[in-house]
Amino acid sequence: MSSENPAFIMCVCTGKCPGFEKMDIWDFINTVRMILPVKHGIIHPQLCEHDGDSYLEDVLKPGQKVFIGGCAPAMQYKLFRDAFEKRGMDVKEDLVPIDVRDLTTDEAVEKVSAELRKHGFDVE
Repeated sequence: MSSENPAFIMCVCTGKCPGFEKMDIWDFINTVRMILPVKHGIIHPQLCEHDGDSYLEDVLKPGQKVFIGGCAPAMQYKLFRDAFEKRGMDVKEDLVPIDVRDLTTDEAVEKVSAELRKHGFDVE
């Protein structure tokens, strides 16, 4: 594991996905970025679109894990594989996809916290 904290990106699927109705995305991302051990936390409106690929290509950093909260992990591996490869990264090793759909804000924070712990990051 890198000694550097991971990046956290939340993809909100245009902001209109019914899977995010129970969550206050702003409270969620602010809790993640201010309380959890992440280098930064941001929201992107739709990572699976062309500008999402461009964004990932700009911010992915070899040696740094990237946690992405969004849709099903299997979909994330497929959707983001090319961007990771372009940066010389292995999507199966460097991406930690977290399905945060249909969760409340608190449930989503706890799920991200659990994943961080699972990957060796100190979560209080």
